[in-house]
Amino acid sequence: MFSYTVRRLGSLIPVLLGMAFIVFMMIRAIPGNPAQVILGQQATKEAVAAMTKELGLDKPWFIQFWDYLSGLLKGDLGVSLKTNSPVSEEIGPYLMATIELALIAMIIAVVIGVNAGIISAWFQNSWFDYVAMVIALIGLSMPIFWLGLMEQYIISIQWDLLPTTGRDNIRDPVAAITGLYLMDTLIAGRVDQFFEVIKHLILPGIALATIPMAIIARMTRSSMLEVMRSDFIRTARAKGMRMFWVVYKHSFKNALIPVVTVIGLQTGLLLGGAILTENIFGWPGIGTYIYDAILSRDYPVIQSGILVIAFLFVMINLVVDLLYAAIDPRIKYK
Repeated sequence: MFSYTVRRLGSLIPVLLGMAFIVFMMIRAIPGNPAQVILGQQATKEAVAAMTKELGLDKPWFIQFWDYLSGLLKGDLGVSLKTNSPVSEEIGPYLMATIELALIAMIIAVVIGVNAGIISAWFQNSWFDYVAMVIALIGLSMPIFWLGLMEQYIISIQWDLLPTTGRDNIRDPVAAITGLYLMDTLIAGRVDQFFEVIKHLILPGIALATIPMAIIARMTRSSMLEVMRSDFIRTARAKGMRMFWVVYKHSFKNALIPVVTVIGLQTGLLLGGAILTENIFGWPGIGTYIYDAILSRDYPVIQSGILVIAFLFVMINLVVDLLYAAIDPRIKYK
């Protein structure tokens, strides 16, 4: 297991280098000059040229990439062209906000999706099965931005039940300690702020959880149906074992690996796919951070933000691979 983990970690290096190169080249294909964006449309050509040279954007692309790569190897993510602050200092709070939102969304998706899939397989072809799978299909087809806007209009504006935007109450902001506001409020002993943060998490969490929930429900149902047709399940039922234990203890355990794979993939995708949700709900996460950087042509922020998301994605997949051995002892890594 240890040697396998070391090899997998070593394989991440070329993946991240390749990602860094692709992102580096793609963002330079975006129309617009960062120097022009910083100085404004009224700036003279001489001022823009001077700013371009100051930012090092007049150098050949391969020299710019080497400078960026050299900084990465030293742990330097660069300096924001917009704020002139180190990206490594800026990105932390945004990243933690996205991680908190993604975790809440995945908890919602896993709890509802897994149980819906199990019950659908248990009562195959029942009304619950049909309703659950139709809802899952609708969830897969529904645009996140539309769902988010409908949530805001109905629940926040019409019913006035939950806040429309933000991460906490602007009149009583959370004192950031870890960057995870739910944890920070508990550390500070502010139970009132804890529930306020939960209220702000519900709408974006549901919007972000909709597609993963549908995918997890469908995969769980499919995997469960395959396992429940196995001989050992028929034997367990023939011995008079309660159906609840047959389903949740024996069937689900053996159907878990495909479900865990989907959960891992969806968790990684949530980190990178939260841009729309974060912008709709005014959530100060890394998606918003990268989106603002794209508008201002802030190359270091875009490069570093996407690279951090890519790193988290491959690490999540590594964790999922290692979980296989814990779920099924027959799986051995050499």
